[in-house]
Amino acid sequence: MVSRITLRNITLLLGSTTTVLVAIIAPALPGMAEAFASLPNADFWVRQTLTMPALFMAMGALFAGQLLDRVGRRPVLIVSLILMGLSGTAGFFLNSLTAIMVSRAILGIAVAGITSGFTTLILDSFKGDELNKFLGYQAAAVGFASMLFLFAVGFLAELGWRPPFLIHLFPFIVLPGVIFFIDEPERDAAGPAMGVEKVPFPWRRLAPVYVTTFTGMAIFFIFPVQLPFYLSNEGPSQIGTALALQTVSSVFVALLYQRIKARHSYFAIFGVVFLTLSLNHFIVSLSTTFLVIIAGLIIGGIAPGLFPPNINGWLNSIAPAELRGRAVGLLTSSLLLGQFASPLIAQPFITKFELPTTFAIAGALALGVALVFAAAAYRQKTDLAPAVKDGI
Repeated sequence: MVSRITLRNITLLLGSTTTVLVAIIAPALPGMAEAFASLPNADFWVRQTLTMPALFMAMGALFAGQLLDRVGRRPVLIVSLILMGLSGTAGFFLNSLTAIMVSRAILGIAVAGITSGFTTLILDSFKGDELNKFLGYQAAAVGFASMLFLFAVGFLAELGWRPPFLIHLFPFIVLPGVIFFIDEPERDAAGPAMGVEKVPFPWRRLAPVYVTTFTGMAIFFIFPVQLPFYLSNEGPSQIGTALALQTVSSVFVALLYQRIKARHSYFAIFGVVFLTLSLNHFIVSLSTTFLVIIAGLIIGGIAPGLFPPNINGWLNSIAPAELRGRAVGLLTSSLLLGQFASPLIAQPFITKFELPTTFAIAGALALGVALVFAAAAYRQKTDLAPAVKDGI
């Protein structure tokens, strides 16, 4: 018989995968742009439907984190999953681009609670090596689910731009697991409802975590938003396949995260993350064939395999347990602001230089960040060397 803890862990993993649904309609964007072609700047506004949830997720996460600490993890998750299912599927029925964007904004608020809630529960439930292992499992589950969802949406988009919105029914599958198998953590371990404000929030120590999160998402998210337009000569199923294949390497690397973290620091791992993002962007910018683009995406898939567990682990090593929900909420906010800002930052470059050059510029930025983290990792290693030598 399957134990309750196993069912809880399965629910935590399945719940974590719901967050990928926000960007999963990417293969349908060209069809949407065609359907609303009569509207001014239709291409730009259709792109924004993909990232609109991120803005409201970022704002919602600020409140979700405090609600998680004060009201509890379970109530926030139940309400958020129901709201996500309803708002996410609304695009299948709506005929106005404005109405779709409103529904996507509501979706963002719901996903803020889901993203923060499941991550906080994982940090509540595991410690040390077990936490690193489960964070790797979480990233692998997200990557694998992203691959399956993208394949499914790619083929659904062949039927039209509306069917992909039905993929947002998935939260209703996760909901029973939260109701029956998730218990509210002990208040003394997860953060007391009273007196939370007595613990000072470590803004200075956590600021680099949030800046790294924003930067990583702004660079990475160029592909889900812009690649469907870059591959406009390909069919929706091919676009979905290209994006899905990126997750192959992310799943593999995520499963190895515990072993990687045992040997390398957070800084060193971030150096690899941004280096692979850089290679991804450079290869795609120089590519002339569909197969070369896929090769670049597979290399870039290493980044989303390592980034989530590494950023969550780094935050958990700094944030006080009493403020864990708030700290994760701000992390979620930084992540989603990066997603939302990505097309806004990229658009002026696309207008002036077109997509290949924009990819190359993003690759150069990622390479610069990789060098910063490599230098930080080297400095950290040399600073620790005397202590290790002395047996401290």
